[in-house]
Amino acid sequence: MKVLVLGSGVIGVTTAHYLAAAGHEVEVIDRQNGPALETSFANAGEVSPGYSSPWAGPGVPVKAIKWMLMRYGPLVVRPHLDPAMWSWMFKMLRNCTSARYAVNKARMVPIAEYSRDCLMALRQLTGVHYDERSKGTLQLFRLQKQLDGIGGDVEVLKKFGVPFEVLDQKGCIAAEPALAAVREKFVGGLRLPNDETGDCQMFTEALAAHCAGKGVNFRFDVTIDKFVAEGGRITGVATSAGLLTADAYVVALGSYSPILLKPLGLSVPVYPVKGYSMTVPITNPEAAPVSTVMDETYKIAITRLGDRIRVGGTAEIAGYDLRLHQARRETLEHSVCDLFPNGGAVKQASFWTGLRPMTPDGPPIIGQTCYGNLYLNTGHGTLGWTMACGSGQVLADIMSGRKPEIDASVLNLSRYAA
Repeated sequence: MKVLVLGSGVIGVTTAHYLAAAGHEVEVIDRQNGPALETSFANAGEVSPGYSSPWAGPGVPVKAIKWMLMRYGPLVVRPHLDPAMWSWMFKMLRNCTSARYAVNKARMVPIAEYSRDCLMALRQLTGVHYDERSKGTLQLFRLQKQLDGIGGDVEVLKKFGVPFEVLDQKGCIAAEPALAAVREKFVGGLRLPNDETGDCQMFTEALAAHCAGKGVNFRFDVTIDKFVAEGGRITGVATSAGLLTADAYVVALGSYSPILLKPLGLSVPVYPVKGYSMTVPITNPEAAPVSTVMDETYKIAITRLGDRIRVGGTAEIAGYDLRLHQARRETLEHSVCDLFPNGGAVKQASFWTGLRPMTPDGPPIIGQTCYGNLYLNTGHGTLGWTMACGSGQVLADIMSGRKPEIDASVLNLSRYAA
């Protein structure tokens, strides 16, 4: 069948790849002039299944207040009169219980682990390169109480069979030698050796080129206006290029998915949570990170991408505002300069922001809607790069009438009705 994929970020392009591999005729449309030019453009670079956790959890409301009061805090809320913002925050607060956290975590880890396996297979199949590394992730604790509080996370890792290492100061330095210069800044860490890193935009561009070579049609600079529906099915998409039609449609528009779907009567609880990143040219490779270091205190990821350091983090709830705020850059600079002071030319770094499509419970939304030929692949939050390949494969299986290799029923939009 012919499938129209809306969105050419990492989610849309991986979906197109797996649909084409399943034998479908695939067309991808996007308002930008190329793939991965919005949220996928400059994310933190982590492929971290072991850190696939809901933001909503026990104790988070109290922590949020503390984070907002910190000088280099990881959370900013810019309230305004937007019912969707308040509804999403209320639903997120309802998920901040131990019971809901356990359920949501159990829905996220399988798709993330499966996605990492799909990425490895895709890499072998296509030969794409994207400054990838398979050297793990180190969650770095500056305070003893942070290290002492990892028991719950360790139990979850054990439950799902995720390899991990609890490291003292020397162990952290063995994993990331450049930290020897700042050993007084931290007490220990939690390392996930199977995590990977890579440039999400570079990957998406390379995969899009591979897909185009296999017959996928990409149409850029096309603005999407609305769906046209009749009799419980989608009959077309009104765009700046005219009415585009297909047998089935996939919405992979990240934070903008709810806006397009609302006129259809579909309530999709995805809201943008703004993230920032800096990309720092490396000046001293020996003083730069080997892989990813997660600065637990400031919730900042510091990742080696070839000859660059990607510094990503902060959460800003401010609607669809894409303005760059200098205070957020100062937070990123503080973290990377504190841990890797001699690794790169921070003042020469580029500064970027993007909108993470967050669900209030944490897991993405993947599957069919009440419109028989309309499917969703959205709401991945901070884990779009981590979950992209698995999400694309799962949706391609569903649309092809095959049973996915993991239980994807818990990721469907219908979970909110329940």
